Parts: sequence; C-alpha cells; structure tokens
Amino acid sequence: MTPPDMKNPIHLLAFGLGSGLAKKAPGTWGTLAALPVWWFLLQGVPTLPYIGVLLAGFAFGVVICEITSRDMGVHDFGGIVWDEWIGVWITLLWLPMSGNLDTDLLWLAYAFALFRFFDIIKPWPIKWLDAKVHGGFGIMIDDVIAGIFGLVVVQLTAALL
Repeated sequence: MTPPDMKNPIHLLAFGLGSGLAKKAPGTWGTLAALPVWWFLLQGVPTLPYIGVLLAGFAFGVVICEITSRDMGVHDFGGIVWDEWIGVWITLLWLPMSGNLDTDLLWLAYAFALFRFFDIIKPWPIKWLDAKVHGGFGIMIDDVIAGIFGLVVVQLTAALL
C-alpha cells in the first residue's frame, strides 16, 4: 500500500481534509468532520440546490475516491471518507431544525448516529453493494444508501413526534 499524499488535493479531499487519517474509526472521524461543513454551508439551503450539491458531490466523489484508491493500491481504504461526507449530508437533508440550539444539536447527533449505524451494520442492500460494486462508484454507493436509510428514519421520527 502506498500512503496517501496529503499535498495532493485529490487525496486531501478523498481523506475528508485529513479527517480520514485517524488511526481508529476513520469513518466516524470523517463523518464528524463533515458536520461543521454542513452546519455552516448547507444547513438551510433550499432542497433543489442541496440535492444539486449532493449529486455533484457524489459524482466528484466517484472520481476522487477512484483516483485515491488506485494511487494507494487499496480498494476502499478506510481513510477515504469523502463517501461518509456525502452519506451523512444525505441523512441531514430536511433535518428538522427549530432554531433552538439544544434541540437542533440533538437532531444532528441523532442523524449522525443513524448514518454511522447503517454505514457500520450494512443491512441489505448496503452489504451486497459494498461487496459487489467496485471502483469509485462502489466506494460511494454504499454510503449513499446508508445516508438514505438514515434520512428515512430521521423523517419518520420527525413525523411521529
């Protein structure tokens, strides 16, 4: 395995601005690093532009994850966390924000925990996609589905409260 080159902007982004370099639980640290970016840049963005960011981020992620994975000689290396960024941002779409910081942070923590749960447990079809689909698309798609699962549970919870 060749280590990532953090001076290479493609590797830097694939590694979530370095958050994927954590020795333990890089996916969790990468997901955590995506939260302040979402809080300051995406929170409150209208649905269509937000979905545009997600689609562009997914397409961009396919490319940078493929290049970084190829450069390192390892498919879906744990430190490649751009997929976690897009996945958790999917879960955060339509997050019920009230303007009350305590409540909003609870929703954010709940969404984070749900995304990590689905990303780690990998229920069907996530586990199947993770095993069968390779390349940059394969790196990205399982986290997209985990993000969608998280989004559905957040929205069902909000509807029931």
